[in-house]
Order: sequence, then structure tokens, then C-alpha cells
Amino acid sequence: MTTRPRMNALRFAAPQTFYPLAGRLAPWFAALAVALAAAGLYVGFGIAPEDFQQGEVYRIIFIHVPSAWMAMFTYLVMAAYAVLTLGFRTRLSAMMCRALAPTGALMAAISLWTGAIWGRPTWGTYWVWDARLTSTLILLFLYIGYMALVAAIEDEQRADRAGALLLLVGVVNVPIIYFSVKWWNTLHQGASVSLTAAPKMAATMLTGMLLMSLAAWMYTIATSLYRVRSIILERERHARWVRQLFA
Repeated sequence: MTTRPRMNALRFAAPQTFYPLAGRLAPWFAALAVALAAAGLYVGFGIAPEDFQQGEVYRIIFIHVPSAWMAMFTYLVMAAYAVLTLGFRTRLSAMMCRALAPTGALMAAISLWTGAIWGRPTWGTYWVWDARLTSTLILLFLYIGYMALVAAIEDEQRADRAGALLLLVGVVNVPIIYFSVKWWNTLHQGASVSLTAAPKMAATMLTGMLLMSLAAWMYTIATSLYRVRSIILERERHARWVRQLFA
């Protein structure tokens, strides 16, 4: 009874069948990203109260925290695709790694940039070699290194394998980022939101942050779907089904 649905789902692992699916889904995720971002910015900058300790500067968290979460989560997703690439040699998984990398790098860069803006009035400086800041900077370098590596190797299969190995080696940095404030004495504040404890912020602040986090998630999915369609066309350009699209 469950074999047929499972097989139907697996057929989307082929670039030929995933391409039209991505085209149908991408606009919906893009629309959701815009709607959620608008709602999140309105709640975060228009409704949420001023923080009693940090004042108005705390509002940078509505951009900083979602981008930091998304930078780490995107890398974990890429590492999962890397396992599929190395273990099963699936073409689409390698393409998804390439599609996700630019958005992951963007999220890491936004996280560092907004963190610097927050750090200047809070710590008195834009940058310190704090454990979390340094490990997030390494994450950005891993994204850039992955993109440079796969672009430098002409043979696509070799590039996919080399990139997958780099992703798996670098994935150890993600738990370091997450647990750095617990493992070391750092300037960076601890988590305000935890799955095992009550939130340390007002309900409106939490609502704004969660809306912006969902917006970042939808944006990452939408951009990756649009990007992977271009990658599929480029790498499958000699396939009959691609030629038929432009016939």
C-alpha cells in the first residue's frame, strides 16, 4: 500500500521531473517570503516594545538572528545532500548543493554584518575575535571555498565529489557555532530562544523574530529552486528533454 506513493516521490530525484516541480513551487515560496518579511518587519520595528537594557538597537536581532539560523541550517542541508552525492551519486543532490551555497553565504554575511552593527554600540567595537563570531566567519569562508572549489574543477563529477567532501569536513563547524557560547567564555550573549526553556523575550519580540525566520526560510527555498532550475538546464543541456523545451 505504501510502495507506490514512495516510488512516486522518488521520481522527483531526477532532474527532468524536478525541474517543472521547482518551477511551480518557487513563486509560491517567493510570495510567502515577501509576505512573512513584511509582517515580521512590521511586528519587529513597529509593534515590539523597546528593550529595557539595549534600547532600540536590539531590533537588529529581527534580521541578525534569522540570518544566523539560516546560515547554519543551510549548511546542514548541503551536508546532507553531500552524503547523497557521495553515497548514491545522485545528480540532483549535487545540483542542490550548488544552488543553496550562494544563499547560505549571503545569510552568513548578513549575520556578520548585522552583528557588527549591533556590536558597535553594545561592545564598543564592530568586531572582536569572539568564539561565535570567529566560527561564523569560518562558515562564510566555507561557503566561499565550496563555491570556488566546484567552479575551479572542469569535470563536473569530480567537482561534485570534491565539493561534497569539503562540505562534510566543514560541517563540524556548525555545532561549534551553536554551542560556542556554552563551551567558552564569550562576549556573545546566549540564546534567547530555546526548545528546552521558556523564551527570554516579550511575546511580540518572539513573534517578530519567528516571522522573520520563516521569511528567511521561504526566501532560501525560493532562491534555491530558481537557481537549481538554471543549473539543471546548464548541466542537462545535451539531454533530449532540455532540447525539447526550447524546440
